[in-house]
Amino acid sequence: MNFQRFYDTWLEQLRQLVQQLSQAPTPPTTDEHNHQLRQLVQKAMTHYAEYYRAKSVASKHDVLAFFAAPWTTALERSLQWIGGWRPTTAFHLIYTESSILFESHVVDILRGFHTGDLGDLSPGQFRRVSELQIETVQEENDINDELFDWQDDASELVGTMYGDVGRKMERLAEILEKADQLRLKTITSLVELLTPQQGAEFLVAAAELHFGIRGWGITQDRRRGNN
Repeated sequence: MNFQRFYDTWLEQLRQLVQQLSQAPTPPTTDEHNHQLRQLVQKAMTHYAEYYRAKSVASKHDVLAFFAAPWTTALERSLQWIGGWRPTTAFHLIYTESSILFESHVVDILRGFHTGDLGDLSPGQFRRVSELQIETVQEENDINDELFDWQDDASELVGTMYGDVGRKMERLAEILEKADQLRLKTITSLVELLTPQQGAEFLVAAAELHFGIRGWGITQDRRRGNN
């Protein structure tokens, strides 16, 4: 499948971007470092946007392939929400990373030293993250409702030889695209409210979570294959 080849290439390029983000000077101490970090964060966001653009085009030809997702592992598929990661996962990741880093720097932070990382989020940033989380939960629920309605309509086709199957698949592709748009909107909104350093740390953490789940899934698939 063409998308599978695209995905393999895209994932390898993401690994390279994560390596560049991880090696960038943090905290940035010069204008040059700040500029370099901003460029890398923007490059990563463009990379995600390209993924969803390609997915949108391909899903219009075979939307069911994106629910079966043969390019992913069984573990990854078990965790998916409408053909991908659940947007609210991003907020759990922010809170987790912030808590871990805060605890590791708590003495310095209490002394008034600002680390500038995700453990050093301002009250305003926390407030905005909370607001975005509430908005995202509502949007997830709205998309869920659309999917439930689609399932009810599609069930009417079961056992019949006729029906507007083509239109049903178009609607499913539209629902998938809405879910993907919410995924991209979520990470874009979070990165925009973070500093370049915090944005880079968030993107690295998100990618490492992706790589970790995928690696574990590959191991499990191989074990089942051997058995």
